[in-house]
Amino acid sequence: MEVERDFMNSPPPKTVRFGDSVVNSLAKLKQGNTSDYEMIKHQLSDPEIKDAQIISWLQEFRLCVTQLDKEHEQLIYMVLRLPWPGRSPAVVDEYLAFLSNLISAQTVYLRSCLKTLVSNFTPRRVRIQEGNVDISDSDDDEENLPRIFDHCHQALQMIARYVPSTSRFLMPILSDNFPFVQKSSRTLECYVHNLLRITVYIPALRRDALELIISKMLTLDVNAPRSEIEDTESVREQNHGAGTDEDFLFNMDEDEDEGPPRDGGPLMFHSVAERLDTLMLVLLAYIKDVSHVDSVLDVERVKVLYRDLVCVFDKLVLPTHASCHVQFCMFYLCSFRLGLAEAFLDHLWKVLQSPSQPAVLRQAAAAYMGSFLARAKFVPIATVRACLDLLVPWLHLYIDTQDSGSKAFCDVSLHGPFYASCQAVFYTLIFRHKAIVEGSMKKGLAYLQSLNLERIVMSQLNPLKVCLPAVTNMFAAIMRKYQLVFCYTIIERNNRNMLPVVRSSVGGDSLSTNTNPLDTFFPFDPYLLKRSGQYFESIYQVWEEPSDCMAAPRKDIAKNSTEEEDDFLHGETPKADMVMGSYESHLRSPSSVGSPPIAFLQRPF
Repeated sequence: MEVERDFMNSPPPKTVRFGDSVVNSLAKLKQGNTSDYEMIKHQLSDPEIKDAQIISWLQEFRLCVTQLDKEHEQLIYMVLRLPWPGRSPAVVDEYLAFLSNLISAQTVYLRSCLKTLVSNFTPRRVRIQEGNVDISDSDDDEENLPRIFDHCHQALQMIARYVPSTSRFLMPILSDNFPFVQKSSRTLECYVHNLLRITVYIPALRRDALELIISKMLTLDVNAPRSEIEDTESVREQNHGAGTDEDFLFNMDEDEDEGPPRDGGPLMFHSVAERLDTLMLVLLAYIKDVSHVDSVLDVERVKVLYRDLVCVFDKLVLPTHASCHVQFCMFYLCSFRLGLAEAFLDHLWKVLQSPSQPAVLRQAAAAYMGSFLARAKFVPIATVRACLDLLVPWLHLYIDTQDSGSKAFCDVSLHGPFYASCQAVFYTLIFRHKAIVEGSMKKGLAYLQSLNLERIVMSQLNPLKVCLPAVTNMFAAIMRKYQLVFCYTIIERNNRNMLPVVRSSVGGDSLSTNTNPLDTFFPFDPYLLKRSGQYFESIYQVWEEPSDCMAAPRKDIAKNSTEEEDDFLHGETPKADMVMGSYESHLRSPSSVGSPPIAFLQRPF
């Protein structure tokens, strides 16, 4: 809310003081007499200072703000640090009046004012839990925090109104004061909540604020690997059972009506995951609140928010490998409106097909595209088909340009975006093939046949050798079910030649090749955080293993291997020298968790 009182035009009320005033003490200081000046500093630092004393001091300082230049910086710092937030309305009003006069007369103190206000964005009291006992470092009343935060935002709004350049000075201060990610969940929650609250009345800061918050959340995310979270949760639940301690979380008054996810829930036993879960709750609630007005989606507001989040996504999230949860903020935002989901897919497609982008980003874009199409319930099958109609022709065009050249062999370093796109197509079809053929099996099969997937699978670039084996085997089973492509001959041959090829005998100079599989990454694999995960329950497609897609028996491969031999494999396959390697290490990719199960690798062909 804006400050209603006009502090610039309201004179300070008359006050009565015993002893020398601040004005006289400053005059004596210029003459070399520091006793009264030091006495003022001593009284200002009194931890038991009363409301009436604070008001009296502030009224006097308002009378002489023009004299408080840079040499009085220490004194001003002590005035700014007075314990005014959470005090009586009279104290708050007087402090805001002093603040407005100070920044108007002495802009040199703008940074100090902003730093002081931002320092109140985290609670003074830190709760530490040992067993069932709460240990705190002070007796501060936690119920006062919402009021303290309100007063600080009131002051920031006033400063932003009087000093238009506030945002330029405020953002570096917000960044410098961001708590260490090892701090408690409640400390991080309070700071992030207040940081996002600033963006409501200073919109120019939103993109930078989101970038700062998401960068910190990514730090937590990459330090909480999926396998580690699952192991910790499994062990603790077995030993202690799933428990809920709602007192561990801090709920501000304005958050009470933000829906079931904000009402608490089971905590994460993994400490880093618990902090990330808390921050995801705050960020997702912010996305929801900013995008809706009276529970109705505001299209213009959500478009602006989407543009800000996409910029942050490109800068921070897309280049970060194997993050598990932060990217779901885009997933949630896109669920509000089909146009947002299509815009996000179009953005990923532009990154993927752009040769000016680094290969690693193009591969990541393909991974995001495939995972999004597979997991987003709110994406209709028409949009899935439209994306396949972009991806598959691009793969055919790539094969046209590469399959007969000197680089027509399996090498991730040369063809990374191609293999990532193949895996995105395979992964999408694994999840969406039923929706494609349901309703009209004839039309669905005709569409799948029109994709000419056999040409991609049989190409000399050999994508089945590079894609994650779990994806490859499930895709092969589905293609066999519909009799579209018979992949098992290729899979069997690849399994016999899994060690990396280090020399090429194609002819000419020797070529070093790298046939290690893709560093597979499915960005929207199942969400593990318990409380914030409630936001995705109705919009996320979980994996349902089909009962009718059994892998082909091994004897079928033996019988058909001769019939389906490919000409390009005779004499053209690079001959491999034996090198150190591990086939099993290729299978144990932690990023495959939550995707088609690894059990498909143990099924007989």
